[in-house]
Amino acid sequence: MSVGEFRKASATSADAAVLTEPKPPANPRLGLALLVIAAAQLMLVLDGTIVTVALPSVQDSLGMAEADLNWVLSAYALAFGGLLLAGGRAGDLFGRRRVFRLGLVVFTAASLLGGLATGGAMLISARVLQGAGAALAAPTALSLLATTFPAGPARNKAIGVYGAMGGLGSVVGLLLGGALTEWLNWRWVLFVNVPIAVLVLAGTSVLVEGDRERGKVDVPGALSATFGLGSLVYAINRGGTDGWTDTVTLAFFAAAAVLLALFAVVQARSAAPMMPARVVADRGRVGVNVVLLLMGGGMMATFYFLTLYMQVIKGYGPMRTGLAYLPFAVGIGVAAGGVGPALLGRFSERAVTMWGMALAAAGMAWFTLLTPGGNPWTVLLPAQLVAGVGLGLAFVTTTIGGVRGVEEQDTGIASGLINTSQQIGGAIGLAALAAVATAVTDHRLPGDLPGAMTDGYVAGIAAGGALYLVAIVVAAVTMGRSRQLQDR
Repeated sequence: MSVGEFRKASATSADAAVLTEPKPPANPRLGLALLVIAAAQLMLVLDGTIVTVALPSVQDSLGMAEADLNWVLSAYALAFGGLLLAGGRAGDLFGRRRVFRLGLVVFTAASLLGGLATGGAMLISARVLQGAGAALAAPTALSLLATTFPAGPARNKAIGVYGAMGGLGSVVGLLLGGALTEWLNWRWVLFVNVPIAVLVLAGTSVLVEGDRERGKVDVPGALSATFGLGSLVYAINRGGTDGWTDTVTLAFFAAAAVLLALFAVVQARSAAPMMPARVVADRGRVGVNVVLLLMGGGMMATFYFLTLYMQVIKGYGPMRTGLAYLPFAVGIGVAAGGVGPALLGRFSERAVTMWGMALAAAGMAWFTLLTPGGNPWTVLLPAQLVAGVGLGLAFVTTTIGGVRGVEEQDTGIASGLINTSQQIGGAIGLAALAAVATAVTDHRLPGDLPGAMTDGYVAGIAAGGALYLVAIVVAAVTMGRSRQLQDR
C-alpha cells in the first residue's frame, strides 16, 4: 500500500484513525482556521439566548404585547431547527466554504436589520432570517473543521474546542445579553454580531473546501424535512404558551407527523436522498444524536428556570443574572477544551460520555436545593460548575462521535444532524419541562407565591436531570468502545 493510500484509509477508518495517521507537519494556518470556525459556532449558538434577558427592554422599546415576546426567541429556533438538515446537505452539494460564507452574509444582514427594527413584526422577521443564515453556516462549519484538520489528535482537539463553543454559546449569550442591555441598549445584542461575522468572513480563506458530492438536489426531501421540523418546533413552542390541546397546536403536530413520515418515504425511494441511509446506519451515531437531543432539552430548560429564579424570585438585574452564569461557562470551557480531549486519550467515548452525563445529573440534583429566601450562591456556584464540567465532557465525545467514520461527502449532513438534535431537543425539553414546572406551581397555589414558583422551577430542573440519566442509559447501550481511543 502506498503512503497516499495508507493516509486515505486511516482517515476514513473509525477504529484506526488515531493509531495509524502519521503525525501531520506543523501548519500555522490551522490555528487561524480553528479560531474562525470556533468564533462562528459561538456566535451562532449564543444568538439563541442572547436576546432572553433583553426581552423586557424590547417590549418597552417597540411596544410589543407580552404574548408576542416569545416569538422573538421562537422565530430564531424555528428557522434554525427547521432548515439545519437542508443547510448541511447544501454544503455537501454546492461547496461547504461557499455555503458557510453565504450563511454568514445572511446572518449578518439579518442581525443589522433586527437591530434597526422599528416594530415587533420587523424584529421577528429578522430573527427568522437570522435562523436561516445560522442553519446554512452551523453544519458547514463543522464539516469544514473535518476537511481542514487531519484525522487524529489535531482533529480531536479541534472538535473539542468546537464542542466547547456549542456548550458555551448559550451561557455566553445570557452573560453578553445582560451586559449589552444594561450598559448600552437591547439593539446591541443584535448589532454585536456584525463585526464578529465580518471578521469571520475575512478569515474563511484559510479553510479547506474539501470534495463535493456529485448528485442532484433532493427537493422533495429538503422540503418535507424543513417544513416537518419547522412544524414540530412551531407546535412545541405554541403548545408551551397556548396549551397542548389548542387546535392550531394539534394541527401543526399532525402536519409535522405527516411531513416527517413523507420525508422517510422519500429518502427510502430517492436515488440521491438528502439523508443517505449510510449516515444513520451506524448505531453509535444514532445514539450520539439521541444523547444530544436529551442534553439540549435539559440544558435549555435549566437556563430558562435559573434565569426566572434569579430575576423573578431574587430580583437580579440583567447584568447580575448574566454574570451568575460564569461558573457554567468555566466548567464547560475547561472540560471541553482540555479535560475531555485528555480523557479521550485513555478512555472510550462511551465511558467519558457516561461520566459527563452523571456529573451533569449531579449538578441538576444540587440545583433542587434552591429556596426563595436562602443564600443562592451556596447552590448556584458549585452546582453550575459541576453541571458545566459534565456537559463539557459530553459535548466533546458526542461531537466527535457524530462525525467520526462519515464519508467526507456526507460530513455536512452529519453535522446538520448534530445541530438539529440539539435545537429540536432544546425546543422539546423546554416546552415539556415548562409544563411540569407550571403544573407543580399550580398545585402549590393558593399560598406562598414565591415558594410555589420556586418549587415549580426546581421540579423542572429535576426533570431535566432525569433526561441526563436517560442519556447515560442511551450511551451505555448504543455507543461502542472505541479502540482508537482505548489503545492510544
